[in-house]
Amino acid sequence: MKTTNLLTDAAIAPVAGYVATKAMEPVSMQLYRLESEEDRKREDAARPGPPFQIAAEKTLGLLGIHPQGTAREKAGMAFHYGLAISWAPVYALLRRTTGLHPALAGVTTGAAMSLIVDEGLTPVLGFSAPNRAYPTATHLRGITAHLVYGLAVAAVTETAWAVTRRRP
Repeated sequence: MKTTNLLTDAAIAPVAGYVATKAMEPVSMQLYRLESEEDRKREDAARPGPPFQIAAEKTLGLLGIHPQGTAREKAGMAFHYGLAISWAPVYALLRRTTGLHPALAGVTTGAAMSLIVDEGLTPVLGFSAPNRAYPTATHLRGITAHLVYGLAVAAVTETAWAVTRRRP
């Protein structure tokens, strides 16, 4: 892989991750509203709080930092967007090393994020309740929202590659 491609991908990834998160969030919220009242109640009862907020608090707490008020909220959002931005390069890596079709690479990027982060690391690290505490609808909403994330990363990245003539 050429150094110029790596630099281009490094510049595109933060934008792609940010835009993809902005695309994913309303989809997730709409799917939540469409869930049954019973599923929403079960999820809300199981959920100790927003996982990104808990991740920020636990991680910063290990460093002896305990933000309060709006600083606490901003730390949580920084973790949320930080993860999204840091995961976006997975798409470019898949496209440049495997030659996958953009849609398939996007879906793979989103699915991997959902399975590894949401279904794996988040409960294991105590950033959420165990997976079995949530209804199936919660898991389906999560994977669907992350597929949207992956497809949005693909759209932004492919567009930027076309403009910069750095497409694989």
